[in-house]
Amino acid sequence: MKTLLRSVPHGPPALGPYSLGVLAEGRFLFVSGMTPFDPVTGKIERASIARQTELVLENVGRVLGAAGASFGDVTSCRVYLSNLTPATFKEMNDVYARYFGESLPARATIGAQLLGFDVEIECVAVLPSDRA
Repeated sequence: MKTLLRSVPHGPPALGPYSLGVLAEGRFLFVSGMTPFDPVTGKIERASIARQTELVLENVGRVLGAAGASFGDVTSCRVYLSNLTPATFKEMNDVYARYFGESLPARATIGAQLLGFDVEIECVAVLPSDRA
């Protein structure tokens, strides 16, 4: 059984044939690649890598929260950077560390051609059985 999250409170819309997240078997949450979409302005924000990463992770947090999960429940992430250099990696990584703290999910960071933004993050979370 799966639940499709096509919208979340104060979050970005699903702009195509995909869900923002899929809750499978009541415990596994697959969060689609989130972008630096600002729900206040309704636009993708092209700012510093740090600010884009903050917006991306705020959107990830909204999808997690809509399913009853938190950053501490995330087991793996894929981070996509349009310009994978030591400087952009550090800028993204510093923000990422603030959101994930000690939970330290498995992660891959990949250089990718992105469409109009510089950071995208997708993740998988496992909800504890008492919250499923």
